Amino acid sequence: MIKMKFSVRPGQGEANGFDLGDIACEGENGTAGSADHFPDQGMMIYPSVTLLLDCLRTLATGGRKSISFTGSDTSFRLDFRSDGKGFVSVSANGQLLGKSSIEDLAHEVLRPAQGLADGDLSRLPAGDPVRTDYLSAVRELRATVA
Repeated sequence: MIKMKFSVRPGQGEANGFDLGDIACEGENGTAGSADHFPDQGMMIYPSVTLLLDCLRTLATGGRKSISFTGSDTSFRLDFRSDGKGFVSVSANGQLLGKSSIEDLAHEVLRPAQGLADGDLSRLPAGDPVRTDYLSAVRELRATVA
């Protein structure tokens, strides 16, 4: 089972679509995260989560067998590889973090993505393009794995 956590860093002033934040990924074999690294691996959290959701949708539809996700404006990377039988392995820096069915993985990513949308993202103006793209990616992945 893979678990994800998304967070916005505090103290950035008024919310905007390019707020910095972090991603943490935990599996049965290990944990990887963007926080507390030197050099800093924090990222523009909303575009990064949007990209992650789009990557997982591509895996779920069978469009690709493997995807390397790198957040926006960071070197933090997660690698996803499908075994072709509905399971995905997640690795960071060459270390296997864990395996999950694509459906469970998608739901474990959608849960914190929706939490971020309901919390910090909701402070952005309704017409903000970053907000619009983010919410669209949530809807599209949810529809793909429904």
